[in-house]
Amino acid sequence: MNRSFRILVAALALAALPALAQDAYKIDAVHSEVSFKIRHLLAKTSGRFTKFSGTIKVDPVDVSKSSVEVSIEAASVNTDNEGRDKHLKGADFFDVEKYPTITFKSTSVKEVAKGKLEVTGDFTLRGVTKRITFPITNAGTQPGMKPGSVVAGFIDGAVTINRNDYGIKYGPGVLGDDVAISLNIEAGK
Repeated sequence: MNRSFRILVAALALAALPALAQDAYKIDAVHSEVSFKIRHLLAKTSGRFTKFSGTIKVDPVDVSKSSVEVSIEAASVNTDNEGRDKHLKGADFFDVEKYPTITFKSTSVKEVAKGKLEVTGDFTLRGVTKRITFPITNAGTQPGMKPGSVVAGFIDGAVTINRNDYGIKYGPGVLGDDVAISLNIEAGK
């Protein structure tokens, strides 16, 4: 076989190989947190969501080809106060009967420094979709608790949204307009 023919065969064989697949991780809600803080009068009140799921696809070669999809059950809001949680589930706030889920679907992922990502995407709350960008740290991967499993960590994610942009206007002057959202995610492959 002459050299040119071997090169052609090798090139055709490489072209026939499937592209490297993205590593897909499912969010582990037990070891993850989606929380928020908002000003109430002079202090800040915090809460979290206890039921959420999602998939993070990481391209190990080109992070810009990575993606994130998350769905949060709005009715899982928990501020450790039953009366407040009932109010938050109602029409003044999350209106969970009409809008049962809060979603995020990325449109781009960018590494801005070693291990530091900016994830941009469409965030939908109460039927209103806005494009947001949040920074988050890629904490890497390591073996999980089960033999052969792998986990990935995405920590210290933070973004601030204006609740009025999503039709939540209850309590002007009592509640701040800005809501700080924090993300700490562990996901399993």
